[in-house]
Parts: sequence; structure tokens; C-alpha cells
Amino acid sequence: MKKVFSKIRREKEPEPPARITTETLAEHREKVLAGGRRFKYPVQYARHKLVFNAIIISVAALLLLIATFVWQLYFAQNTSDFMYRVTRVIPVPVAIVDGKWVSYSDYLMKYRSSMHYLEEKERLDPNSEDGKRQSDFVKNQAMDDAIADAYAAKLARELNLSVSNVELEEFLKQQRISPDGEVSEATYDAVILDYYGWSPDEYRQAMRAKLLRQKVAFAVDELAQNTANRIETSIKGGAKNLKQITTNTNKSGNLDVVFGALGFLPKTNQDGGISAAAAQLKKGQISGPIQSTTGDGLYFVKLIDSDDTRVNYEYIQVPLTVFTERLSAAQAADGTVNELIKIPELETTPQTQ
Repeated sequence: MKKVFSKIRREKEPEPPARITTETLAEHREKVLAGGRRFKYPVQYARHKLVFNAIIISVAALLLLIATFVWQLYFAQNTSDFMYRVTRVIPVPVAIVDGKWVSYSDYLMKYRSSMHYLEEKERLDPNSEDGKRQSDFVKNQAMDDAIADAYAAKLARELNLSVSNVELEEFLKQQRISPDGEVSEATYDAVILDYYGWSPDEYRQAMRAKLLRQKVAFAVDELAQNTANRIETSIKGGAKNLKQITTNTNKSGNLDVVFGALGFLPKTNQDGGISAAAAQLKKGQISGPIQSTTGDGLYFVKLIDSDDTRVNYEYIQVPLTVFTERLSAAQAADGTVNELIKIPELETTPQTQ
């Protein structure tokens, strides 16, 4: 029995390592490396699988995030501050006009500003029935305004028009002038934030778009310019009665101009610069065509009387129509204007309580 156990033990005992010589060195090294490969390759294969799985999970998460983002904007129509901030970082369209994207952030900026005023100043409850009607009405207004700005920007590139920083700051300075003097920039910005919820940068962005649209409207309206040239020719020929000039122009032209007389107004009246222009005239003097800063047309102004703070004048307004007509035609054409969200249309303007 002892012999059997001794034989088993001898069979289990490892053979003594062979002697390593110069001739057997390569063979021995290969044996050592082969033993290590058992531990290396499984880990390597597992690492590749982990990386592959991580990529799949990341792509799936990104697709889910994009799908959620699209749902919130185009189906749920989320107008929260968070979604507005996201659209300012990630440019996405809310509509397309004549091949030009209408920025979703521009639409939300206009919509949120109007709703801010209604909620804060008019005490509108957005969850009430009237509040929902008001919201739909404001959405339609904001969409139309954003589309008009985008269309004007497209035409501005074709006409090589732009609004310089100097022009913008001059316009903003005029907005800060009141009968009591010029309001400080900080005070004015605080008022804009309180009433419309706009930061100074957002307000400047909105005003730059407004000025650019006005420039385009003046540039494309040859009908208004030709009508103004005819009126100017009459005035230079000795005509002084603005009301009679208006009547004659409307009889012989394709554009109806408007005569007006408003009595005494403050020289600082916010009327597109018309009162300020009248204040520079002498009694009975008629100005040449003035481009209103409100973008509503060309004006001829005749000073009737004035004192230290007020002016009394008559005017002829040559309205701008071509830009509006072009935009309406683009909206009427199939596929030229494509709104990417569905907004309920209202037949009448909702009234606040």
C-alpha cells in the first residue's frame, strides 16, 4: 500500500524545470508568453464590449434627448424660459419663409414678451379661458412678426442693407427722450425689463430687427418713392396747401396718401421723428420727404406754429405698401411660407376682463 501512495505522489510531483540554455531560451520565452495570453485576451475582449455598449447607450440617450426636445417644441409647444434659453443656444426653425429659416428663439422672445406684459400689467390669468384665447392671439402675432423679420433679413442680404451700431444707439437714445428730458440707460432698461421681460441685449436685438425691416420697406417701395417725388415736385413748383396737394395726388396716382393736422404737440412727441422735424422748420416752411422712424411711410411736414416746448404742424403721409404686399403674397403662395407649429387662428381679438 505504501508503495502505491508513493507512486501516486511521485506522479503528481512537478517535473524539475529544464535547464535554460542559449538554445532553449526562445522556446522558454514562448511558453511564458503563452501562459500570460490566457489572462490578457479575455480582458481585452471584455474592454471592447464595454466600449461598444457605452457607445450604443450614448447614442440611444442622445436620440431620446433629441426626440424629447422636438416633442416639447413642435408638439407640446413648450414656451418655458428653459426651452427659450435652449433655442437661443441651438438654432432651430419655427417656420420657413421663401427658403429662409424663422428662428424659434425669435418667435419665443416676442411671444414671451407680450405674455409677460399681459400677466404682469394686465393681470391676465393664462390658465383661464380668456387667458388661453389671449395666448393663442399673441402666438399668431408673434409668429407673423417673426416671419416678417426673417423675410426682411432675407431681402436685406439681397439689397446689401444692414443696421450699424451707430444707427441702433441713436435710435435707442431717441426712445429714451421724454418731455422731462433724457432717461438714463439703466432706468430705461429697467422699465423694459419690468414691462416686457427683455434684457438689454434682447431689447437691442428686437430693435435692430425692427430698424432693418424699416430699411427694407423703404428700399423696396418704388411706388411710395415715386409718389413722394411727385409731391416734392409740386411743392418746389410753388404749391403750399398740403390738403389740396393730397387731393390732387390721390386723383392722379396709384397710391392714396394721407393728410393730417393734430394741433399742438410736444416737440419730444414719440411720433417717428415728425414733431422733431417740424421743430426745425420756420413758420409756413415745408420739409422734404422724411423717413419716419416708425416705418409707416414718408412724410412732408409744414410748420403752422410753435413755442418753446410745442409744435403745431400739418403733414402728408405717403404710406409704404410694397413690403407688406410681397410678404402677403409669399404667405399666400403654396410652400413659400411654412409654419412648423400649429397655432389656433382667432377670428376676433380677445378682450381682457
